[in-house]
Amino acid sequence: MFAIVRTGGKQYRVAAGDKIAVEKLAGEAGETITLGDVLLAGKDGELADASAITVSAEIIAQAKSEKVVVFKKRRRHNYRRKNGHRQQMTLLRIVSVA
Repeated sequence: MFAIVRTGGKQYRVAAGDKIAVEKLAGEAGETITLGDVLLAGKDGELADASAITVSAEIIAQAKSEKVVVFKKRRRHNYRRKNGHRQQMTLLRIVSVA
């Protein structure tokens, strides 16, 4: 069975056993959380009632994503600025879709 869940402003297609990286969620590694915003659910081409579906996931780790380099430059004014940013994310393992 699969489900489409929304978390952190993005949508993810998940099934039991999948690992996904989402925007930072509260919790420590090893805790189990419930992803409540289920948009769609189905199995073998058949759609199921999404309001009756719950998706539970286990937090694997709290991590940072890859660095994004922000470089600003203005021509002929000797203006150069270089900054970096690493977004915080949570690694999840989907335990069940039921």
